[in-house]
Amino acid sequence: MLVARIKPDGWESTLSKRGGRGVAGEFAHMHNVRFAQLERRARDLAQGLEKFPTGAVPSKREITRALKASGTAIERFLADVMSGQEKRRGFKRGIFTTLSYFVSHEAHHRGRILLTLKVAGQTLDKNTQYAIWDWDRI
Repeated sequence: MLVARIKPDGWESTLSKRGGRGVAGEFAHMHNVRFAQLERRARDLAQGLEKFPTGAVPSKREITRALKASGTAIERFLADVMSGQEKRRGFKRGIFTTLSYFVSHEAHHRGRILLTLKVAGQTLDKNTQYAIWDWDRI
């Protein structure tokens, strides 16, 4: 939902003065971390997913496709860890730590995205700002 509501100028926004990630790069990084964790913890679920190269600025379509695919794989991974399936290794402290890692990581980067958009003058409309907190509709 957030990807779809970012305007083209916002998609290309960055606060970096030395080539760091912009908005598109933050989304690519979120996907790449999902991919890396799956490669480490459930290699078969990483098959078919593609990692974005460092510094890539993928299109909204590429990001949407990648996040949906990696999100489905992470959902499957978490369900498998929770059910105790063999060859599924979450974090040492269990399923809640594993889930918390993914939520915390993505919340951090969503915050960076929103700050970048704000500072770049590409603030999201109020409906979108509220919608990201309406979890009954997500």
